[in-house]
Amino acid sequence: MDLEQKAIERIRTASEMSLHHYGKPLVCTYSGGKDSDVMLELFKRSGIPFEVHNSHTTADAPQTVYHIRDTFYKLELQGIKCTIDYHIQPDGSRITMWNLIPRKLMPPTRLVRYCCSELKETGCHNRMIATGIRWDESTKRKSRDSFEVIGKTKKKGIRISDEKMLLTDNNDTRKLFEQCQLKAKTVVNPVIDWKNSDIWEYIESERICTNCLYKMGYDRVGCIGCPVASKARWKEFADFPKYKQMYIHAFDRMIEVRKARGKETTWKNGEEVFFYWMEDENIPGQMTLEDFL
Repeated sequence: MDLEQKAIERIRTASEMSLHHYGKPLVCTYSGGKDSDVMLELFKRSGIPFEVHNSHTTADAPQTVYHIRDTFYKLELQGIKCTIDYHIQPDGSRITMWNLIPRKLMPPTRLVRYCCSELKETGCHNRMIATGIRWDESTKRKSRDSFEVIGKTKKKGIRISDEKMLLTDNNDTRKLFEQCQLKAKTVVNPVIDWKNSDIWEYIESERICTNCLYKMGYDRVGCIGCPVASKARWKEFADFPKYKQMYIHAFDRMIEVRKARGKETTWKNGEEVFFYWMEDENIPGQMTLEDFL
């Protein structure tokens, strides 16, 4: 079975489960990146009823926001329900990257990615969703399966493998999965075994429209300044300098809140936090060659 057909079969199986357990269509999560666009094409070809959901992170590049809006506009003309989640708090205010940083009292890091949990993973409660997660993206994601259960259930760490879900209908694992029907978010990862080259070959062969950032030299499309992007962040802030200033202002407010709460801090201002966060070796106060002359 080729990659396309295998992914479509996963989507169809997940659709049946979503309609049976949740009574609602499968949700295709959409970030505006290449994996999302491939996923969307596979969903269309599967012939299933589905909805599309985007979590607005407030730190996406303008091109990404425009691509999402344009894609959703075209989908809605086809009668497909599209939702953008703006993360509204009980008091009516929005959660943004810029007010989240002072609230968390620290910058987001590769190990502490509170931005993802607050801005990307809070939607679609009690639904079955599909993501574009792939093993090829990182070593950490190689531990992920095609089907997963996320959330609080009666038993810990439930993870259902592709083989169990697609080849076995009545074993104990399948029964346990059904018992979790309205107590957890269930996830299918249809393109989990696709390599980066497979994604691009599919995009080119099927003439799929993608985010214009890829034509600007970007390999990934996500939040500007995401720590996972490592050194690629320097290009992002060079292309989008206003985002750098927004982070620095957020770090300034973070320092103010830390001081107000009696938290120790060695940073003098948001700019120092920014260079620390960017892992810049030339942070203020470091000795230079001129100090020895």
